[in-house]
Amino acid sequence: MKKRGMKRQLQGTVVSDKMDRTVVVLVERLVKHPLYKKYIKRHNKYAAHDAENACGIGDKVVITECRPLSKSKRHRVSKIVDKAV
Repeated sequence: MKKRGMKRQLQGTVVSDKMDRTVVVLVERLVKHPLYKKYIKRHNKYAAHDAENACGIGDKVVITECRPLSKSKRHRVSKIVDKAV
């Protein structure tokens, strides 16, 4: 059997949990400006599959790449790092 490569993992914050078994996760990263050498925040939103509907708004989660589950979902919630209060 062939061994599959490592899937990319991202850490972010849940910003929406209104859909059934789907959460929207905001992932922020720091990028160095090429001219001014100052760090700038960049962000992306990812729709992730949450099978148990366990995530709530404000939770810190780790999402993992997976096969396409729908038109917009290409990630899966692998673990909840910190629950929101």
